[in-house]
Amino acid sequence: MCKNIPIIKHPGAALIVPFLGNGKVVMLRQYRPVIKKYLYELPAGTLEENETPLACARRELIEETGFSAGKLIKLGFIYPVPGYSTEKIFIYKAFDLKRAKMRLENDEIIERNIVTRGKARSLLKSGKINDAKTICALALCGWI
Repeated sequence: MCKNIPIIKHPGAALIVPFLGNGKVVMLRQYRPVIKKYLYELPAGTLEENETPLACARRELIEETGFSAGKLIKLGFIYPVPGYSTEKIFIYKAFDLKRAKMRLENDEIIERNIVTRGKARSLLKSGKINDAKTICALALCGWI
């Protein structure tokens, strides 16, 4: 066993692939100050204390996209950085979306984008989707 490795304890997170009825997905273009870049991502967020992954998925979807889901289906989970963090991200598909009010946090800079499967593939191949959790989720959905 490795000693003296700093471990980041993380409460977990949920990520959502929000499907619109017309064969499109809601993606985000989000500014990430740590790397000083905008990234194309799917909506996701950290679990609050005593919050279930499903409740987190419902909350984050509304907050970041301005849509609520009539139906959420769990696809699985990933450990994005198991070398130094306990973070576990639960991945959901969302259907039957209805408009809601976006509730961005003060430090979030997010633009909502509606993309087709072809556009998502094009963004990935051109290097514009390089967020690991988003790539994993799109792969689980068979979109890439």
